[in-house]
Amino acid sequence: MNPKDYSADIHNDWCAGCGDHGILNALEKAFAELKLQKHQVAVFGGIGCSGKTPYYLDTNGVHTLHGRVLPFATGAKLANPQLTVIAVGGDGDGLGIGAGHFANAGRRNLDITYLLYNNGVYGLTKGQAAPTIRQGEKTKAMSLPSMQSHLNPIMLALTAGFSWVARGYAYDTHQLSTLIQNAITHKGSSFIEILQPCPIYNDLHDKQWYEQCEATKLPRIYSLQEEDYDSYVPPGANKEVHEQKMIQCVMKAQEWDERIPVGVFYHEPGRAELSQQIATQQTFYQALPPARQPAIDKNNQNLLDLHHIYAELTI
Repeated sequence: MNPKDYSADIHNDWCAGCGDHGILNALEKAFAELKLQKHQVAVFGGIGCSGKTPYYLDTNGVHTLHGRVLPFATGAKLANPQLTVIAVGGDGDGLGIGAGHFANAGRRNLDITYLLYNNGVYGLTKGQAAPTIRQGEKTKAMSLPSMQSHLNPIMLALTAGFSWVARGYAYDTHQLSTLIQNAITHKGSSFIEILQPCPIYNDLHDKQWYEQCEATKLPRIYSLQEEDYDSYVPPGANKEVHEQKMIQCVMKAQEWDERIPVGVFYHEPGRAELSQQIATQQTFYQALPPARQPAIDKNNQNLLDLHHIYAELTI
């Protein structure tokens, strides 16, 4: 498969230079490398610029409600465990109105991948401060500096219970594609924060800022794995090992400004995935999940027709 085989024939109206382009290219490359069948992939988009991602991919796609991308993605995966499910959304969508769903998606450890596009602003609605902007920062779109402390997506994902946690950079499509591939193949809840410049509204964190620190004249972004950071938690690891990995991850997640780490922060493959847990209580689940159950009963009645229920509820 070629990456462009996954590209929909739809005009892309993202702004020139937007990090979304790099994320889309990385997704297409990841799908091609994994040789995924298009009918077995479902991409769910949230609100805002990132919410357009499903339109530009020639796979199954759903444009959902503000802050609700993860419940939709969760429902689809539970209904059809054979689907490769990707949820995408911005930092405002996922960490603002959608923060509760973010936490619960992590703790369930369902086999879905969540990509959080982090540009620090609400790009579609003219650049208001998103939850990841730091206190005291002021972009050109903001009339006053932010008065609130910021949220750290990596630390939130870790404490929520995501069993695979990473960060990528939108303009490094090669590394980002590799991260997406690893996230998809991980059996459990996987999360990637993607640092993504917004060339229109966020003049603080642009391409030049990410790629060179003015104080050190060195690249600001560096790879955890190239510095021998070990994210792996072996199956059956004791409490002490878990605690050590958590502390290590939190320390790295707080690095910012002069140096910003990207790569895999945390990888725990031994934790039970939600569909496995369901199968212990519903033994038929794996063989007969909701998507494979009959739509017509023995009397030839449509089990999916809810009109009679609606009629009873009509006032």
